[in-house]
Amino acid sequence: MEGLITWFSKNHVAANFVMALVIIYGVITWPTMKKEIFPETAIDAILISVPFPNATPTEVEKGIIIPIEESIQNLDGIESIRSTATQGRAGITVNAAVGYDVRNVMDDVKTRVDAITNLAEQAEEPVLEQLILKNQVLSLALSADTSESALRDLADEIRTALLTYDQGSTKITQVIIAGIRDYEISIEISENRLQQYGLTFDQVSRAIRQSSLDLPGGSVRTSTGEVLIRTEARRYTAKEFSNITVVTRPDGSVVKLSDIAHIRDAFKEGDVDTRFNNRPALLINVLRVGNEDTLKIAETVKKYISEESPKILPRGVSLEIWRDDSLLLQGRLDLLIRNGIFGLILVAIVLALFLRPSLAFLVALGIPVSFCGAVILMPYTGISINLISLFAFILVLGIVVDDAIVVGENVYRRMRLGEHPSIAAPKGTHEVGVVVIFGILTTVMAFTPMLGLSGVSGKIWPNIPLIVIPTLIFSLLQSKLILPSHLAALKPYDPDQKKGAIMRFQAFFARGLENFVTSFYRPALALCLNFRWVVFTGFVALLVVCFAYVANGHIRFEFLPTVEGDVISARLEMSEGVPFETTQRAVNQLTAAGLALGDKFKDQEGNSVVKNVLSSAGSQPFVLGFEGLGGTPTATNIGEVTIELSPAAGRDFTTDQLISQWRENTGAVPGAIDLLFRTETASGGNAIDLEITGPAIADLKAATEDMKSYLNNIEGVIDVSDSDKEGKRELKLEILPKAEALGLRLEDIANQVRQGFFGEEIQRLQRGKDEVIVYVRYPRSQRKSIADLENSRIRTADGSEVLFTEVATASFGRSPSAIQRTDGQRAIQITADVDKGGGANANEVVASLNQGLETYQDK
Repeated sequence: MEGLITWFSKNHVAANFVMALVIIYGVITWPTMKKEIFPETAIDAILISVPFPNATPTEVEKGIIIPIEESIQNLDGIESIRSTATQGRAGITVNAAVGYDVRNVMDDVKTRVDAITNLAEQAEEPVLEQLILKNQVLSLALSADTSESALRDLADEIRTALLTYDQGSTKITQVIIAGIRDYEISIEISENRLQQYGLTFDQVSRAIRQSSLDLPGGSVRTSTGEVLIRTEARRYTAKEFSNITVVTRPDGSVVKLSDIAHIRDAFKEGDVDTRFNNRPALLINVLRVGNEDTLKIAETVKKYISEESPKILPRGVSLEIWRDDSLLLQGRLDLLIRNGIFGLILVAIVLALFLRPSLAFLVALGIPVSFCGAVILMPYTGISINLISLFAFILVLGIVVDDAIVVGENVYRRMRLGEHPSIAAPKGTHEVGVVVIFGILTTVMAFTPMLGLSGVSGKIWPNIPLIVIPTLIFSLLQSKLILPSHLAALKPYDPDQKKGAIMRFQAFFARGLENFVTSFYRPALALCLNFRWVVFTGFVALLVVCFAYVANGHIRFEFLPTVEGDVISARLEMSEGVPFETTQRAVNQLTAAGLALGDKFKDQEGNSVVKNVLSSAGSQPFVLGFEGLGGTPTATNIGEVTIELSPAAGRDFTTDQLISQWRENTGAVPGAIDLLFRTETASGGNAIDLEITGPAIADLKAATEDMKSYLNNIEGVIDVSDSDKEGKRELKLEILPKAEALGLRLEDIANQVRQGFFGEEIQRLQRGKDEVIVYVRYPRSQRKSIADLENSRIRTADGSEVLFTEVATASFGRSPSAIQRTDGQRAIQITADVDKGGGANANEVVASLNQGLETYQDK
């Protein structure tokens, strides 16, 4: 190593070439790198989704989840299986074990699932996909006082315009519209019409299928060439369906579908009301994929909004940026640049006060060299420019030139003793070589364990060591090879040289430091060395005191610190089956309470703290991170209100204070099962998250109630909830003996009831960008009461009709709103938050909870 240092110290051109190469290569690499808000993360888990239209959670569990769990539970590479059954859908998450390739596991799972023969008959095909966190750049709120269909058509137009817009710095490739309902065509036939024309749903469905179809018919090979034969008669609109012939009478007259049915071409049943600042709205989410640049995509969207959208937006329609995550990335970039510049200046100033100014500049030059070296390696280590990697750069900024300072100071010391710089540089560098190398290696070792993390953490946190370690290594190379070459080229130290004002000022500070070392530090060090065991005992005692200080709770621990956000939200869940209007009233109550915050809280400029309000009844569009993997939740009993606040830097109060006041303003919400207030900040998940598993659901329910009661009695614990909630009321059908005498079976009755009240799916149409399902069913007015079921007619095999009540009975019951399972057993999840505004700490609550769990288990 000594020979290499000496060679570089004598070959200034080689050292400068290496330095220039690193800096230029790093500067060129930076603009080409992928910039994203959060590292793109593929989770080592597989999601199996199986739609089962209109089925209860219990039916989903029995007909889909249990057969799939049993078929895959013994596969190699599976760590755990978590399943959730909700109304109309099964979701099974298969977590891959450490060391197994998730793609290979997914192939094995798919093979087993495809071989299952006993899935519920009405269930759709299972869909398997690897869970991937999508990177959203920003959201646009499109709002106007107009109809839902007009707003959706306008959103589709804007989506198309964004995808084809090429006037920005980069093209946009992924845009998703949220807060919308799917289209459907509902062919609604009343019971009276069916009786009048002697029809059944099966006959009507068959007539529609036979008339609405596209079918290739082969070809005719003529002497002039081949001619294809095709039938192209698929219907796509209500008007086209209305002309279908359903009945042909003996006299030749026909009955068209429009004569017996009302054809509704509209949105899927199930209400959704999304509002932005109290106007009907839709969200347009812009995402980045692959190597796309977050900042450039955001720039393109903003350019489109300012230049193009005014040309197509009608009067009264507003298109605003609702949530711009690119600001977080840009803010972190700006912080890195500011800190880098200030760090470079401060290092140079501080060193110049005690060493030569030229030497201080050469030492500070290690910052850009080290950072550029790390940037060069980022594409090869798979690291992008994101919030985590930028944090790593900021973290290492304070230690990156420590080795160069040690080398520079030692070389300067030798120069002051009379050595020529060309001699002092290699000798001084080699003299402290071991100290510098081990100083860097110990720091590198401190970050190395983060490379061994597994699971989701293993895909995110290595961004820190893979930035810190290369930066420190390049810093070491710079201090051992490039810096000695520069130091060797300095002028020799001349104590008799006449000093100017700046050098005299510098000499004053340098003498002050030397006097401090001579008069205070050196005697104190000698004293400590003479009484080394006393000093050692004292530091051990101080260490014990520090541990005791933390253990006794004087310093609280949090996995992630509380970060002030600019968005707060309230998520509402009502009882299953409540009217949509009830949910709407609760959302309006939350909205009014949130707007009232603006009357009490003002920013530093005196403006309302509330900037924008997004409210939604029937859906929860504001989803983050892992919550967004399953798509936007929709149901008539859920709602959400999200408030965008003025920037945290301009406020004198915290989001926790705002949430506490919002909760107080809201008061009691009649019929609410869960009402959770939260802030959009860095988070490690729920403050308290428990899961109770077991084979007996009664025991699980009892344990859940005990645990919730215990949590509610702990001071500072709020928003306690569990996943075991009652679902909608059910009517369970049973066949009567008379029905069997008429040749009916339970399947006949169940299918006919399903046709009338849920609908029989006739076709799935691709109409433009939308998939449209065609149903035949009763009108909505005949599906609103239990009396409608009792008055419905059941058709027998010979074509006769009987009242439903003559062949079947319906008894009331309830199914859970959702059924959770873990590794083949029923599970109930309990979540809670802590009131940070009141000084509560999650770790203290968990410690108390663990003691309570031990007591509970002893019982």
